[in-house]
Amino acid sequence: MEPRRDADELGVYVHVPFCSHRCDYCAFATWTDRGHLMGAYVSACLAEMERAYCEGLAQASTVFVGGGTPSLLPPALLAELVAGVRRQPDAEVTVECNPESTSRELLERLRDVGVNRISLGVQSLVPHVLDGLGRRQVPGAVARAVELIGEVGFPTFNVDLVYGGAGETDEDWRATLDAVLHLDPAPPHVSAYALTVEAGTPLARDRARHPDDDVQADRYVMADEVLAAAGLSWYELSNFARPGHSCRHNLACWRQADFRGFGCAAHSHAAGRRSWNIRSIDRYVAAVANGSCPTAGEEVLSRERQALERLELALRTSDGVPAECLPATPEMDGLVERRGDVLVLTRRGRLLANEVTLRLSVPGTTLAHLG
Repeated sequence: MEPRRDADELGVYVHVPFCSHRCDYCAFATWTDRGHLMGAYVSACLAEMERAYCEGLAQASTVFVGGGTPSLLPPALLAELVAGVRRQPDAEVTVECNPESTSRELLERLRDVGVNRISLGVQSLVPHVLDGLGRRQVPGAVARAVELIGEVGFPTFNVDLVYGGAGETDEDWRATLDAVLHLDPAPPHVSAYALTVEAGTPLARDRARHPDDDVQADRYVMADEVLAAAGLSWYELSNFARPGHSCRHNLACWRQADFRGFGCAAHSHAAGRRSWNIRSIDRYVAAVANGSCPTAGEEVLSRERQALERLELALRTSDGVPAECLPATPEMDGLVERRGDVLVLTRRGRLLANEVTLRLSVPGTTLAHLG
């Protein structure tokens, strides 16, 4: 028995690598000095897509345009990029936006090309916490962006938050959660991510700003309690939603469905083969322009490794994993709960998810065989 996955699921991810400012914790493939390449970059992405469709790529069941800051692109250009993705009639289509670059024109153009979900990067609503993250935010921008999302008529949206930043107190985190839940309209989905230290970032070089694990655990418990009381249930470790508002694209990835990435640094997965594109904007654009394949590397996973990764991903979700994939030992007490034939992480188990993951096994094999 394995976690459920749908054979007709195909996710498409489009990477937009432009930012107006790079946050201190960010290790993504983004640039603040390449705005002059926006038009050429979108053309390259569209050309890469067209080649994929000529080679038989199926229509997408979910689309996610992320970055970077997709909303930095001129509205017409971003709409053209989204329109280039061929998708099924009922596809979920998500675009990441920053509050400061979210305008009515942008949202209306996105709605008109089939976008039905906005992912709004907020991180915090407390100014000194944002300062500690090296993040800029215009006062009132979040409330205005959410108001516009409601007025333009998107059926769903999510707000992304980060906890554990330097200078943040329990009161600050509670204030952000409360303020987000009182936005109008109230977000039906909230993502709450623990701040992580990525190598090579300004945050990594400043140990005084590194998060404390115990503090982050307390913040997670607070988020779980506050969001659950507001009707948003966890469905993945860092994601909480009202019924019917879970992100289908992310769910498909956690179920190990196939997905195709377009743009620089974009990753793809198909039947156990993972690949990734050239990271540099300039080199990616040049490669597509001269007819070269923009793939920079790939790896092929064994069936056993695929099965184990599928379990690792499923354990992160409220779907859980088959009961026979975790040992029935006292050390599991209080970390998982049985629901029929599956085991699902308890709140305490979610705090110790990495430790539980180490105890997963694929029936009929052992970790030593997985390489």
